[in-house]
Amino acid sequence: MHVRSAMKSSPWRRIVMLAAILTLPASISAQTSPAEIYGDLFRAVQTQRLFPDGKTFVDAVPRRAPEAIMADFRSSRPQDKEALRSFVLANFAVPGVNDRNAGTLRRHIRTLWPTLVRQPEAVAPGSSALPMEAPYVVPGGRFREIYYWDSYFTMLGLAVDGQQPLIESMLTDFTAAIERYGHIPNGMRSYYLGRSQPPFFALMLGLSKQGDPAVDARRLAALRREYDYWMTGASCVDAGGACARVVKMPDGTLLNRYWDDVPQPRDESYAEDVATAAEDRTRPAQALYRHLRAGAESGWDFSSRWLADPRRLSSIRTADIVPVDLNSLMLIVEETIARRCGEARDGACADRFTRLARQRRGALDRYFWVAREGRYADWDRTARKPTPVLSAATLYPLFAGAASPAQAKAVGATVRSRLLAVGGLRTTTLRTGQQWDTPNGWAPLQWIAIAGLERSGEAALAREIARRWLGTVTAAYVETGRMLEKYDVEERKPGGGGEYPTQDGFGWTNGVTSAIMEKYPELAPE
Repeated sequence: MHVRSAMKSSPWRRIVMLAAILTLPASISAQTSPAEIYGDLFRAVQTQRLFPDGKTFVDAVPRRAPEAIMADFRSSRPQDKEALRSFVLANFAVPGVNDRNAGTLRRHIRTLWPTLVRQPEAVAPGSSALPMEAPYVVPGGRFREIYYWDSYFTMLGLAVDGQQPLIESMLTDFTAAIERYGHIPNGMRSYYLGRSQPPFFALMLGLSKQGDPAVDARRLAALRREYDYWMTGASCVDAGGACARVVKMPDGTLLNRYWDDVPQPRDESYAEDVATAAEDRTRPAQALYRHLRAGAESGWDFSSRWLADPRRLSSIRTADIVPVDLNSLMLIVEETIARRCGEARDGACADRFTRLARQRRGALDRYFWVAREGRYADWDRTARKPTPVLSAATLYPLFAGAASPAQAKAVGATVRSRLLAVGGLRTTTLRTGQQWDTPNGWAPLQWIAIAGLERSGEAALAREIARRWLGTVTAAYVETGRMLEKYDVEERKPGGGGEYPTQDGFGWTNGVTSAIMEKYPELAPE
């Protein structure tokens, strides 16, 4: 009875098992036991107690012909328990271990979308949740609410996986958030209201397929209000300094930095921030809290990009850095507003934002381009020069269409020689233990690189990054049955570092992986 019930509850498993039986050679019948089929491999797995329950392996389903598996086993002879486990997981779907990945990777992602969808609910008194108007997608794991920049990369996958209504409903939520708070918070919790995240709302609008002029007008108004949020400091910046998210550059150009309006420990990382502040007695704790929160607004929390000493998080100085990625995104915002104002026949608005975009485009060349090193860098406003950290953010000007062909070619050469790992694009070249440093790679940065390089004439490198990243995601999926927040691109395994364990789910990895497979169908694993 139990066997029949289990079979009924898992039709896909029944199909896989039937297919395996039908493809067995004549020497192996459906009555042949695992001990007879797998011989030495069977005995090694069971005597080394590879799985706590001896029934686990004998219920496993081979991923290919048993003769081929045994030939490889005899030739490779795994030397220890860890090597044996890797061999087994690569060759079998093991119940409760890695059997969630029945079917193709693309199909698995499509089945995950419904599990990450949340419906708007009334906010309970005393809850930190912020109200939502329409269904939305969360990243997964500990991230139980919608997050700003995550959502753009999630939407890329929703767009190619037939989930357009979710894109529109998430845009409804973000538009309402701007109208209510003046910006899109880091995440939809009250403790995130002091900061935003990298401004991708303009790019999200490009994924919409609705055709209502009234909705377009409302969204354009929201985009302009978000721009005002980022530029609020323009009214208080002094002659060579900064105010809020605005920095005055040496030539008087106004650019942007990351910031947070609340100079206190982060609610969600209170003990960690207090401990970090205790390590640095050279400046007021409130100043350090501001830098930590600004690092959280950047999305790169945390990275050597923001550290004076890569070995010490307490040396963080995010608000002293003018980031190349943020200012590339702000260029996209300005150009998007100019274009949409033109479509709305608002000539004054179109002219103003065309001028602002032209100024920022010039500033990207003057302050962020390091010709002798073939890279775009962040700008240190205290030292008044580019920072020495090479990071994947160097590709944002290519993504924004701000790099010349010569600059794109030089960046491509730098990426290939210093940032390209066996499993995809490194985040930086420094190994610090922070999660936004090597050896970790992140889905959004892979997509920025792929789209930016292809847009700039470096299509071969774009495809190579896609191929390597897809290989990493696939390897981890086969091993664990999960889609992960971040990956180690040096060893093609789950990533590490940071303030919390690696999460699975995972919204932006699902989205970018689907988008890559749609863009390069020949690279999709079978």
